[in-house]
Amino acid sequence: MLVIIGIVIGLLLGLTGAGGSVFAVPLLMMLGDFSIHQAITLSLAAVAAVTLYGTVRNLTNQTILWKPAALLACTGILGAPLGQMLATMMNEMLLAMGFSLLAIIIAVRMWFTATTMPEASKIVRSSHLSLDKAKGVLCRFSPNGEFQLRPKCMSGLLSGGFLVGVLSGLFGVGGGFLIIPLLLLLSQISMIQAVSTSLVVITLISCTGFISHLAFGEIHFLPFASLAWLIIGGLSGMYVGQLISHRIANAQLQKTFSIGLLLVAITLFYLQTT
Repeated sequence: MLVIIGIVIGLLLGLTGAGGSVFAVPLLMMLGDFSIHQAITLSLAAVAAVTLYGTVRNLTNQTILWKPAALLACTGILGAPLGQMLATMMNEMLLAMGFSLLAIIIAVRMWFTATTMPEASKIVRSSHLSLDKAKGVLCRFSPNGEFQLRPKCMSGLLSGGFLVGVLSGLFGVGGGFLIIPLLLLLSQISMIQAVSTSLVVITLISCTGFISHLAFGEIHFLPFASLAWLIIGGLSGMYVGQLISHRIANAQLQKTFSIGLLLVAITLFYLQTT
């Protein structure tokens, strides 16, 4: 069952571009019979493994903007342990209800993006990302191509990274749903560059959140065998997504996922309140 859950998580992570990782926690709770604290910890590990795979694939494609990624990850790594501490202070029902609310917000945003930016829905994590069709720069560059660390751009990236880190540590989500629109808002970069750069940030923040939950969280025992099967499934799902994304990734698929996420969030909320 865990391999199947992992495959589903990997597919969703790869084919939704942003927001797919939020499926992981409710699937692990409802189908894997894990507590929310275990589900969050396992989710962070699966997200880190899948996004690391995506990052490695993009290393030679020149789609990753390293300085913005470093700024986002810097404060994100600081925010993840804080989110973990907040999760420890909350009871399971309150944490699950908060997660459900976040999932509903992400589902609504996915629908809105698919409606207003249908072409962007084709650029997902499992795509073969290449700069052949992308133009644009983040914030501003100097004439010789050096990234200029202007105050407005830096403050936006640093504060955004911190918020992503807190949400990642608190709820076990990757944060692509926030990183990608933040990059697009602060820059003139393409969706390809935003998705590719977000993978690096998500990998680092998710790793930090996983270590924080493992070391200081409410986890007295983590089933590492289950974790291994989950990661194997997640990488397999991402690989399958890589093969089929160019055929099926579109606005209609994003809308379908947003409806599915909304139903999952409502179901999780209902189960926690009855």
